[in-house]
Amino acid sequence: MNLTLFGAGAWGTALAVSTAARHPTLLWTRSERQCAQMRGERVNRRYLDGVALPPALEISADFDAALLHARGGLAIIATPMVALREMLHRMPAPDGDAPGVLWLCKGFEHGSGRLGHEIAQDVLPGVARVGVVSGPSFAIEVARAQPTALVAASADASLCAAAVAALHSESLRVYTSDDAIGVEVGGAVKNVLAIATGIADGLQLGLNARAALITRGLAEMTRLGVALGARAETFMGLSGLGDLVLTATGDLSRNRQVGLLLASGMALPRILQELGHVAEGVLCADTVLERAQALGVEMPITQAVVQVLQGTATPGQALAQLMGRSARPETSQPAPTLTHGDP
Repeated sequence: MNLTLFGAGAWGTALAVSTAARHPTLLWTRSERQCAQMRGERVNRRYLDGVALPPALEISADFDAALLHARGGLAIIATPMVALREMLHRMPAPDGDAPGVLWLCKGFEHGSGRLGHEIAQDVLPGVARVGVVSGPSFAIEVARAQPTALVAASADASLCAAAVAALHSESLRVYTSDDAIGVEVGGAVKNVLAIATGIADGLQLGLNARAALITRGLAEMTRLGVALGARAETFMGLSGLGDLVLTATGDLSRNRQVGLLLASGMALPRILQELGHVAEGVLCADTVLERAQALGVEMPITQAVVQVLQGTATPGQALAQLMGRSARPETSQPAPTLTHGDP
């Protein structure tokens, strides 16, 4: 199966490294300079330094050639969310040999507030062979063939099967789902919650506080997802709980790093400059809150993160606001009433 990875950042490069040994794989970059560097040195120094690019991996800055390579196989979009709409517009019109289209980016589109599947509905109405690949995964570990599990989600079962055939390996397990909404909400909201957890850890609030934030954050994520049409059980899987735990606690998480640096008092513009990579939670936090408020969904942790990012509250003030909330039942379901004879 031919695969083209559109986007030579860390994640696109890592997945290309993973698949090149099993499938004809091409990695596309929009930068001629980056293309020449990777071809000459066989390493992506900017985004995945230290990982050798396999000899079989093709690298190109020619978009038409990259599309041609994907015919009959898979086109996998590995750009940040901000570029997803543009990339979908550049995909070929559906025909018998058109590639299935998957994206790896996580977040809500700034401005429109749309998730990936909603953008696809705008750009490619009626096209079923589109979907998302998500889950708890740091690019460097995938590139090093360390054990990782992902989920491929689409309404098209044949596309999910193609994703498994293309990506599944001894070190990379790929599960399938038909709940693209839930998978995308989990992938987007966990980034915002990772900022919150980074702030808590930066303030040295302790492991109890971290556990509480992750657990209550999962509840926020689930409420929003269900309101958008997802299934609640999706959020107990890889793209929900799994990705949240990794991003909130892993030191390789850019969103967690943002939270740690905010807690230290560093200004957000400087944080983003020093980070040097996209932190999707910063870009989509306000959009997550806006969509939640439009649906009447309460997301107090997300709201606190937005206030800190916008500079309307300090990390300490946001904490006080969360701790000052009134007590309430943990779940919306009433506790079962035991009757005589119940165990």
